[in-house]
Amino acid sequence: MYQARRACRSAFVPIRNLRYHVRLWGEPGPGKTPLFMVHGWMDVAASWQFVVDALAGDHYVIAPDWRGYGLTETPHTDNYWYPDYLADLDFLLDHYARDQPVDLVGHSMGGNIAMIYAGSRPQRIRKLVNLEGFGMAATRPDQAPGRYAKWMDELKAYHRGEMALKSYDSVAGVAARLMKTNQRLAQDKADWLAPHWARQEADGRWHILGDAAHKIVNASLYRVDEVLEVFRAITAPLLAVEASDDSLTQWWKGRYTLDEYHERLKSVANVRVGKVTEAGHMLHHDQPEQVARLIEEFLGQSSIP
Repeated sequence: MYQARRACRSAFVPIRNLRYHVRLWGEPGPGKTPLFMVHGWMDVAASWQFVVDALAGDHYVIAPDWRGYGLTETPHTDNYWYPDYLADLDFLLDHYARDQPVDLVGHSMGGNIAMIYAGSRPQRIRKLVNLEGFGMAATRPDQAPGRYAKWMDELKAYHRGEMALKSYDSVAGVAARLMKTNQRLAQDKADWLAPHWARQEADGRWHILGDAAHKIVNASLYRVDEVLEVFRAITAPLLAVEASDDSLTQWWKGRYTLDEYHERLKSVANVRVGKVTEAGHMLHHDQPEQVARLIEEFLGQSSIP
């Protein structure tokens, strides 16, 4: 099994009536900028262990499990709203950084949250790293009736138990599931990650540490014009990192492309695009050394040419 090289400690923080679980590596200290790392959809904070192990410098890393994921308390709700992640992050920065600007790294959904947060609270972010947080395909106003109907239909399906996440008879089964989803994931890393990604319950089976309600479609449309206005408000330098495998083509089948994403990035005043080779969407699992090197080189720069 993979052997973690940097010790992690857990903390639980009261955030907006929830008991939030946070993983911490390193210690705060003079001259250290807190480094927040936020995970993606159906992932957990423990996923950052591989990147943290690959960091060369001495960093103070704070990585929360989002609400309804990992060991963070699941709210009493049947669906999730994107602005809640922004507010949760805001409260977490209050707790761990107070008025000090932080460095913020986000993957996938976490990358999208990081981008929106950085435009909404520009004074709180020193440098910003977005790992494959592409956003969504543009929507049209005439899609609104169908979206609301789909949202209500999926809520009913959830309450009928039709959206439950699959459980597994062993932790090895969880590891196999992780490797099926990401065929680049090595066995040793899958074996290490599995007991952080799932938990054995009273029925003896291993259950994913993620609320099935996360699968319900957002009732609101994705409005690119609003997103671009938020991007224009970002003042921190941005490193937008992509994997060599084109996830957008795989997901959207031409309805949303890398070229469109790059066009959106032009709304950010100070941006550089980085590439991780031999990697897919879970690039922080596939090539943590490359990801760590890109992050540290970027954080150490005073500006982007």
